Amino acid sequence: MTAGTDGRRIAPTAERIAKVIARSGLCSRRDAEVLIAEGRVSLDGRVLDSPAVTVRPGQRILVDDAPLPAAAPARLWRYHKPAGLLTAARDPEGRPTVFDSLPKELPRLQPVGRLDLNSEGLLLLTNDGELKRELELPDSGWQRRYRVRAYGWVSEARLEGLRDGVTVEGLRYGPIKAKIERASGANLWLSVILTEGKNREVRRVLAHLGLKVNRLIRVGYGPFTLGSLARGAVSEVPGKRLRETLEGPKTPKAGWAKAKPRPTKPGRKPQAGPKAGSKTGPNPGSKPGKSKGPRDAHRRRPA
Repeated sequence: MTAGTDGRRIAPTAERIAKVIARSGLCSRRDAEVLIAEGRVSLDGRVLDSPAVTVRPGQRILVDDAPLPAAAPARLWRYHKPAGLLTAARDPEGRPTVFDSLPKELPRLQPVGRLDLNSEGLLLLTNDGELKRELELPDSGWQRRYRVRAYGWVSEARLEGLRDGVTVEGLRYGPIKAKIERASGANLWLSVILTEGKNREVRRVLAHLGLKVNRLIRVGYGPFTLGSLARGAVSEVPGKRLRETLEGPKTPKAGWAKAKPRPTKPGRKPQAGPKAGSKTGPNPGSKPGKSKGPRDAHRRRPA
């Protein structure tokens, strides 16, 4: 799937019907499959009962007897997700979601990946189902970058071992780059970089190392960064930049994934942080070693 000069998604000669529906902005691909299973989708007058159908240009698709909306240009937004919001369109338990806090004038949006309830930071949102899928694929090699505060202690050698990947409770996670940035009382601040982004990956891997995550902030997703975006704010990525990103060469996969770990110098310790007992950590958006006091997550950190 590529992008035209006007930002529209250009479909191949044939593609699965759920993808076509998702690209129109009517609903997600998963919801489109549900509509098909419920007998609410027809193709050239024939009601479908399976999403395993390909569509060619010129064929007529109806959902609930209405034609699909014209596919809008692919657009992308950066959103600074606060902790306490679900990354979901709706919640059966009635808990607040990220979409409850977005401006009402925005089109129907889908999240690129997820941040769990207690995680915060950069969440990408798009109106295009295929763009969402492209940005989520591990094969893109795009790095997800996090600042993490965790209770406990771990050696740098064990963190270096994550570069080779790790298996936790039978689930294999790919290479992860993690390093200690600062010690703050009984907590550590770490930077974590990964390319897969499996469900609760950071929390589970660090728990495997004996650390309990008590704050997790995503500061970057591929070439897109949290920067100085205020907590709860949303900002659209300029169309020109989005087109250049989609049409240009893909960000290469992280070179550190296959790099040999460097030996740790004897007696090396993390930089000293705030005094023991401090309830705040370093500015999640600052460079290691330059923070002199607590900061909020939105105080600038290119991701």
